[in-house]
Order: sequence, then structure tokens, then C-alpha cells
Amino acid sequence: MLLIIAGLFALTQCVNKQGNKAEQQNTKPADSAAIAANKIDRSQFAGSAACAKCHQDIYNKHILTAHYLTTRPASEKYIKGSFKPGKNIFAYDTSMVVAMEKRDSGFYQVGYFNGVEKIARRFDIVVGSGSKGQTYLFRINNRLYQLPVSYFTAAKQWANSPLYPVHPVIFNRAITSRCLECHSTYAEKISAPNTDPEEFNIPQMIFGVDCEKCHGPGAKHIEFQTQNPKETTAKYIINPAKLSRQLSLDVCALCHGGRLQKTKPSFQFMAGDSLEDYFAANNAPPNPSDIDVHGNQYGLLRSSKCFLKSNTMTCITCHDTHQNERGKIALFSQRCQSCHNTAQGTFCKVTSVHGAAQTGNCIDCHMPLQASRSITELLPGNTKPTAALIRSHFISIYPDETKKFIAGLHNNQ
Repeated sequence: MLLIIAGLFALTQCVNKQGNKAEQQNTKPADSAAIAANKIDRSQFAGSAACAKCHQDIYNKHILTAHYLTTRPASEKYIKGSFKPGKNIFAYDTSMVVAMEKRDSGFYQVGYFNGVEKIARRFDIVVGSGSKGQTYLFRINNRLYQLPVSYFTAAKQWANSPLYPVHPVIFNRAITSRCLECHSTYAEKISAPNTDPEEFNIPQMIFGVDCEKCHGPGAKHIEFQTQNPKETTAKYIINPAKLSRQLSLDVCALCHGGRLQKTKPSFQFMAGDSLEDYFAANNAPPNPSDIDVHGNQYGLLRSSKCFLKSNTMTCITCHDTHQNERGKIALFSQRCQSCHNTAQGTFCKVTSVHGAAQTGNCIDCHMPLQASRSITELLPGNTKPTAALIRSHFISIYPDETKKFIAGLHNNQ
């Protein structure tokens, strides 16, 4: 009996040490075993506004990012397209028109056939920050569907939603939990397994890719830190910067890793988990030419020499996800030059010819904008869709892009 008791005591001490070690590393504390066992639920989330109480500056910057704005409740503040007469129409042909209209109960897409209203569906959720475009969802009971008309930022006009049929015009493309997993922080599926379309607890959705998407559910963390204000070590929260390289990459690859095949329900993966525990493993070396620039930035990055020759490079090596850095080419170029410099003999070979203008922009030559094969939108009057231009994360040498960039320098002199 004494030996059994001693053995149990030793085992308990070992488990406690492992839990304490996890807390110190800001990975998974022992008391998050319920979370790890596919039991994440809405009650474990506090919402980003609660984070602002201690992290006001970060919060103020984060709400301006494309991540935060990737889903919002539909309102005039967030919908980019125009509802003004003459600018609110998408004509599929001379007989079928979808009009964007503001009515007493909200904003609507209204289908007219030969001038007669046939269907009207309300904008309920905005998907997309508007940096490239937006699409919109409407709700029927507990189900979500995509509206047929989206907004294409490059053209500053309404467009047919990506890969949507034009004949007939439909209002019935169902939204899945996997769609929401990349465009929201949390959504609870309430329908039975294999139910199609899926049903969600829509009022309890947490919109946007919020603080808790990358740091894990925060209610326990906030409760502990509030009760222990002198505790300077963050407890019950994940810091992706302190994860291993692969686990840090997995946080981003959940949404930027291409078409992943689920092996467990959506919204059960959390920061600190291994992606392979929730999705089918795909360890085959990717071919960059087969990867679309939209949606699989991780696949392109891990094919790049910069990534392959580094033991530490992750997404957050170059991206500060707490603030909006879109379009700040000089800033990203400085980050390139933290590794590519004259001291290491890895600096750009054409800078001696073109000087400061070249050194301030590594990006357009080595990570050029490329046409997406999946994000294409049909503009009014066109017969072929227009592709969105998205920056490639396959860091490489693009001779044609370099020639184009250099020609632009000469033209501006």
C-alpha cells in the first residue's frame, strides 16, 4: 500500500511539473485539457474588447487590420459598394438585374426579372476587409448563404461573386463551418453531423480573426490576471512567438495553408496545437506553380529558399499581425535586409546600379503581385472574369518583374 501511495504521489508531482512548464512557456497549461479534448465552446472566449482593458494600444491598432475586418455585421460602415442610383446595379443581361438597395430593415440585394422584383435577401454579414474586395452573406434561420453580387475593390464596382454562375442567378450557395473557420474567431455548429447545409448559433458568432484566434480563448486568462494583478507572467494564454517554429507556422497555416481536409470538427484547433492533429497531413513538397497566390501563402513560403535555408523563419518574422502594415513596402524591405545585407554577402546585386530606389523596394521584384486563379470576379459588361492581384509569398527571382520595376525607375527619373 505504501509503495502504491508513493507511486501515485510521484506521478502527481510529474504531471504538475509538466503543467507548470507549459504555463511558463505560454503553450498549453494543464488545466486546458478540456480545450485540447475537442471541447472548445463559446463560454471560453472573452472577446477582443475585454483584451483592450490591458492591451489598449495593441487593440486600437488591431481593429484596423484586414484580419479583424475579415467578417463584420453588415452596416453602412463596413459595406464598401455604393447604394446610390446608377451605381447600385449589376446587370447579368437585359432581363436579369440585381440591385443593391437600402431599405428600412437594412441593406438588400434584390433580383429583378424584366423589371419585376423576384427575390430580396438582406446583407447580414460582410466578408472581407475590402483591401481586395468583399462578399456578403445572408441568413435564413440558422443557416448562412452567399449573396450573388460582391464588391471588387480594384474596379471600385459591384461584380459577380467569385466562381458564381451567371445563368441562372442563384441565391443559395451555403456557407460551411470551414468557411467560417478562416473568416471568424468562433462559430458554434448546432446541426447534426453530415447535415447539409450546416446550421450555426449565429447570434453567438465572434466576428473577425480576433485576438483569441491567435492567442487562444482568453476568458480564463482574463479571470486569472484580474484576480492576480501583480502576476507578470501571462497565464492561460498562448504567445505564438514562444511556440516552436512549426507550431507557430500552424497558427497561420490554419487559414493560409490551402485546402485542408478536416479530420476533426471546425473550431477545435487552437494556437499551440499541431495542425496535423486536426487535418489530414500533406507532407509532399509543394510545387509553387501549382499553388494559387490566394489562400496558400504558407505553401508558397515554405517552397522559398529564404525559408528552406532558415531554421527560424516563420510568418511573424515579417508580419506584425497586431497592426495594419498593408502597402508598406519600405518597411517589409527593411525586414528582408535584416538577412540580405552586404555583411553577409547576400545583398541585391542590382542596387549598385539603381541605388536607394532599389534598396527601398525588395518586394515588387521578389514577391510580385500575381493573378489569383480562385479570386476572380465578373465585372459588368465583361464576358471573362477579372482576377484579383495578390502578392506572391514564393520569394524568388522574377526576371520579368525586375525588368518591369527597373523600367519604372527610369520612367520616373
